[in-house]
Amino acid sequence: MIRSLRVLLCIAVLVSCAFAQTRLNGAGATFPYPIYSKWFNEYHNQHSDIEINYQSIGSGGGIRQVQAGTVDFGASDGPMTDQQIAESKVKVLHVPTVLGSVVPAYNIPGVSGEVKFTPDALAGIFLGKITKWNDKAITSANPGVNFPDQSITVAHRSDGSGTTYIFTDYLSKVSPDWKNNVGKGTSVKWPVGIGGKGNEGVAGSIRQLPGSIGYIELIYALQNKIPFGSVQNSSKNFIKASLESTTAAAVGVKMPADFRVSITNPPGKDAYPIASFTWLLIPTSPTDATKGKVLKDYLFWMLDKGQTMTQALSYAPLPAQVVEMEKAAITKQVKP
Repeated sequence: MIRSLRVLLCIAVLVSCAFAQTRLNGAGATFPYPIYSKWFNEYHNQHSDIEINYQSIGSGGGIRQVQAGTVDFGASDGPMTDQQIAESKVKVLHVPTVLGSVVPAYNIPGVSGEVKFTPDALAGIFLGKITKWNDKAITSANPGVNFPDQSITVAHRSDGSGTTYIFTDYLSKVSPDWKNNVGKGTSVKWPVGIGGKGNEGVAGSIRQLPGSIGYIELIYALQNKIPFGSVQNSSKNFIKASLESTTAAAVGVKMPADFRVSITNPPGKDAYPIASFTWLLIPTSPTDATKGKVLKDYLFWMLDKGQTMTQALSYAPLPAQVVEMEKAAITKQVKP
């Protein structure tokens, strides 16, 4: 009897090992969550013994968790600062994954079409200096649009956010007033407005509040059917976010060796001005060698097959030269 039990126990252990899964845990940005969710699910479908869990908690949370070594990888829409890198318990490689755009989305009673925003108008609205939808700073760029005499409600992120970093990075480049009084970062002291958690929270606020405007990632505006405007770029053209205009923002980008780069307000007549890379934050010396190998294999899959899935979710794929740079960096820097 005892022998039979031992045999059954051995069989159970062997079966358990045969079906054992490697689980990777990550956390961070909400900006790329739709494409990350698709990738992680598809990778699991192709590798049933691998499961990738991802918490969409915002870039600030992702940076903090990877710094502390409590996740296998982090994710952020804004690159880590020199100070954050110095404070991290682990050495991190920034791995660009896709290109995306942040759009000014709105809920203006009586206005359903595209609204054009100049840099001055956007900065003025989020600084709280433009408070009515029929302000001349808005109407002058939109002849023929009948704006209501209604107060503007600003919606912004309440959590540490890479989407906030992208938007405030842009505003800091186009508005000296914004740069000097608010600045850029994953979290800033907002002059006006109400906070929402995640792109989801801001999108929800815009949908529910007539007269509101907020900044969200393009896919969230499309999925929630929220109108969003075009933005005047550095060539003075009003450009609406799309795959093509997001891709145009990265044309000619000079990618540094550490992959920390800003492409907001770029040159180019067709470039959308509030676009960015988004990054996975990969520990270069993982404590678990098995997880490290799995993560490394996944990254190469993401840079090959994964890039073919981006456009269906309104993200732009990485430029070919950036992909080759990343593969070389991952091979050289990420162990094992």
